[in-house]
Amino acid sequence: MIERVQLRSPIKGVLLYMLTYVSEGLKVKGYLTVPETGKPSPGLIYCRGGIRKVGMVRKRRILSMAKRGYAVFAPFYRGNEGGEGKEDFGGEDRFDVCHAITLVQSLPEVQPGPVPLIGFSRGAMMAMLAAKQCEQAGPVVVWGGVSDLFDTYEQRVDLRRMLKRVVGHPRKNPEAYESRSPVYWLEHVRVPILIVHGTADPLVNVSHARKLAEALEQAGMDYAMELYEGLEHRFPKALDEKALDAVFAWISQKLKEMG
Repeated sequence: MIERVQLRSPIKGVLLYMLTYVSEGLKVKGYLTVPETGKPSPGLIYCRGGIRKVGMVRKRRILSMAKRGYAVFAPFYRGNEGGEGKEDFGGEDRFDVCHAITLVQSLPEVQPGPVPLIGFSRGAMMAMLAAKQCEQAGPVVVWGGVSDLFDTYEQRVDLRRMLKRVVGHPRKNPEAYESRSPVYWLEHVRVPILIVHGTADPLVNVSHARKLAEALEQAGMDYAMELYEGLEHRFPKALDEKALDAVFAWISQKLKEMG
């Protein structure tokens, strides 16, 4: 870690910091939220969705996760909020999550052990990529998550320009799409997976959740799926809190099982 700056936390009993760390030689930034208990908490990584200014980490989101007893780190990914380099939607920026896991494990506020990840939207790709390549990754929650980028290209006409610019055209560069799509490489993932998705999600179709569940089933993996009938990409506050409670109950259960 290069720098830690304390910020004002809007929630009593939870501390908030901005951290700067190094990922593949680049300075990358992120928020850390820590419950003010005076003893180490389990660590967790929150992988944001969107790209660049769209879908930036919301402080309240991670503060409400920290309230549940976890030290939560949310990397902004390279090139954001004064960080170096350029985000590339699950390409080289995937290393920012792996290095974030190492960072979290080095913090005095964090208990030793595997680090679970919650990936929201495009962040689900990042969390799954981390589970594929980082030894210390714990259970993964895929929340409203992209599981096949080819499908995103087909379904989200409004994103095609960005995808062609950042990833390439799916016909000309299929391997770049495949390497970012968890359904094609689940044999390399060894951790339990929880899928959370609203059935009326207009941004990431629920077909992504069903496709991932089917692939996990075929691979004989430890997974669970919670579909929320009629809910969209972001859940209304009360239902969101309820979903978070269920997510954290699942995470602590799986961490116990991983021992």
